Amino acid sequence: MSNPYLSAQIPSPCYVMNEKKLRENLEIMKRVQDESGAKIILALKGFSMWSTFPLVRKYLQGCTASSAWEAELAADEFGKEVHAYSPAYKPQDMDILLEHCCHISFNSITQWHLYRDHVKQEKVSMGLRVNPEHQEASTELYDPSAPGSRLGVLASQLEGEDLTGIEGLHVHNLCECDSYALERTLKAVETKFAKWLPQMKWLNLGGGHLMTRKGYDVDHLIAQLKRLREQYDLEVILEPGSAVAWQTGPLVAQVVDIVENNGKIAILDISATAHMPDVLEMPYRPTITDADLPGVKAHNYRLGGNSCLAGDVIGEYSFDKKLKPGDRVVFEDMMHYTMVKTTYFNGVEHPAIGILEESGIFRLVRKFNYHDFKHRLS
Repeated sequence: MSNPYLSAQIPSPCYVMNEKKLRENLEIMKRVQDESGAKIILALKGFSMWSTFPLVRKYLQGCTASSAWEAELAADEFGKEVHAYSPAYKPQDMDILLEHCCHISFNSITQWHLYRDHVKQEKVSMGLRVNPEHQEASTELYDPSAPGSRLGVLASQLEGEDLTGIEGLHVHNLCECDSYALERTLKAVETKFAKWLPQMKWLNLGGGHLMTRKGYDVDHLIAQLKRLREQYDLEVILEPGSAVAWQTGPLVAQVVDIVENNGKIAILDISATAHMPDVLEMPYRPTITDADLPGVKAHNYRLGGNSCLAGDVIGEYSFDKKLKPGDRVVFEDMMHYTMVKTTYFNGVEHPAIGILEESGIFRLVRKFNYHDFKHRLS
């Protein structure tokens, strides 16, 4: 079977959403909601390709926003519940959020005290993000419970506080984790915050629940959520980002040139720093269709981006055949936490956005041009 992402209809570079795979992920989430009684909302920080929202909103209950602009996007394009959390809100942010949100979680007692009267007037449910001081994330950059974290209120800081007006607690310390990491986290939450849980109406367990990954124990997740909801008489909320778009489509790129310096280097029409920054930040090694680790296949290449940054290198891969200008390179699983981080650095061509529909037809959603680059700044 030929690779549909090599079709001449798909421009290069291009992020391509596979609609069938997205629906399969959403069906898993529907099962979790139906059997556990929990509510799942989409974390826009991980996936905000709003051209897919007509499909996503058939399954999920709304969105969670990390900023005023994300809240506006959720209200404009998703049209269901909007929840918000940010490390800090400016007054102008709060004005926008109160227009659109049904839940707002605060990162500190100070921020809650600053805005609580205003929020109460608008009849928006208020929550506090708490830090269970329990680590599960494998990458320090993505660990909200690391020592010294700026994210969330410690249990010790709640002692003696009158929490009248707070209806929920928000917990987020997972990153692409399994249900057993959640179980350990819940144990920490229930130990540290046991005295406050009975007075809450809801508990938001944040994101990082990679329930759509192959091998994830969905039954165990459902059992954890159901037990929590029934034991404390709480509305339980999950807000995954990666899980929604997990393995739903690639970034298609093209070889522009081959240069040699201590080996062959393929220059692509994309940039690691501009189009897949986790490659440099984590670091992270993308999977490439029909490629492998160096030395496994016959022809080795370092893959480099088309920017002036010396370190704009994706990594070293091996291929069955020699690469030449015009060949396509398909970077798998690029829908989550990739598109949302892109920039126009160096004016390198920004990847287009398209959808491979369930019918097999490719639909180009957006092509970027010079005017998009120009109006990014002024």
